[in-house]
Amino acid sequence: MSLTGQIAIVTGGSRGIGRATVLVIGRLGAYVAINYRDNQAAAEASLAELSASGGHGELCQFDVADESQVDEAVKKIVDRHKKIDILINNAGVTYDNLLVRMKPEDWDQVVGTNLKGTVLCTKAVTRVMIRQRYGRIINISSVVGQMGNVGQSLYAATKAGILGFTRAMAREVGSRGITVNAVAPGFIESEMTTQLPAKLQEEFLHSIPLGRLGTCEEVAELVAFLAGPGAGYITGQVVNVNGGLYM
Repeated sequence: MSLTGQIAIVTGGSRGIGRATVLVIGRLGAYVAINYRDNQAAAEASLAELSASGGHGELCQFDVADESQVDEAVKKIVDRHKKIDILINNAGVTYDNLLVRMKPEDWDQVVGTNLKGTVLCTKAVTRVMIRQRYGRIINISSVVGQMGNVGQSLYAATKAGILGFTRAMAREVGSRGITVNAVAPGFIESEMTTQLPAKLQEEFLHSIPLGRLGTCEEVAELVAFLAGPGAGYITGQVVNVNGGLYM
């Protein structure tokens, strides 16, 4: 499979699944705009690793929850490259706690980044893709959005919202040659999962039929397939990468 000549945006591309995705699609030939909000050093490390592997890309700083920043960033990419072929909505945060202990600012941050950010980036890029009559949009959800989890009601709500949004958008833009799919990772080795309590991590491992955590690279390989020509007749789908944790 080749993505040569494709222009891609990966939100939250500085770490975890985002960084792995940058590297996989970059090796396949895509030119990758690596989005980040605050951690420039991590984003630069992603770009350096991409370049070292023979790929090409650029850094793209903006807050996915800020519509004006999103629109400006997309415009600059289009001005430089004349198109956008692939959008991977990966940026995400979580503040885990019981609902009764959550603060309003926690809601604003998680909903803003995870759900609103996905919507705003899709809206901005869809305008370009409609004119092209081609596009691939992949939204990163989570197994938690499907099965729920104690202490993650807020995170689960945003990730479940992404699933409904994915299906609706697939219907809206399918006639324009644009596919929209979601990937729902399970328990993946990443910065986010290492922050979970050890007891909770152990409970999850006992619930996974494959008996291990997944890797960011395993998720990225699926994302790359959905972004490529072989997935042209796949849209509105939620593909699980969870080792059997949820079936």
